[in-house]
Amino acid sequence: MSETNKNATISFVDGICEPCVPEIRLTRSSNGSTGQAFFTFEEPEALSSVKDGSIKGMTMTDEEGELKTREVKARFLNGVPSAIEATFVWKSESDFQRFMRFAKRYAKCNGMGYTEK
Repeated sequence: MSETNKNATISFVDGICEPCVPEIRLTRSSNGSTGQAFFTFEEPEALSSVKDGSIKGMTMTDEEGELKTREVKARFLNGVPSAIEATFVWKSESDFQRFMRFAKRYAKCNGMGYTEK
C-alpha cells in the first residue's frame, strides 16, 4: 500500500507552505461531536512575506485533500506582527476524525508529539 503524498502542510498563502510549526490545542464539547483546534504560530514566515494583508485564511493539506478555516488573526507586539492565531472548528464526529487524520500526518512530518491532559 503506497501513499500518493506523504506530506501534510499548512499554508496561509496559496502554494506557499508555512515552515513554522505551531502549538495546537484541542477542545471538544461534552458529547464529543463538536470542537475546535487552536493554532499559534510564533514568528511565522507568512508575516514577513506578506505585507498587504493578503492572508485570508489557513489551509491544511494532506493526501485526502484540504481543510480550510478563515478564522485567522495576527497578534502584535509593540505594533509589529509577531504571531498568527487560527481556529479550525468541526461540527460532527466525522469532521473531527478527518481533522485528527490530518493532525497525525502533520505531527509525523514535523516531529511533533501528542499528549492528552
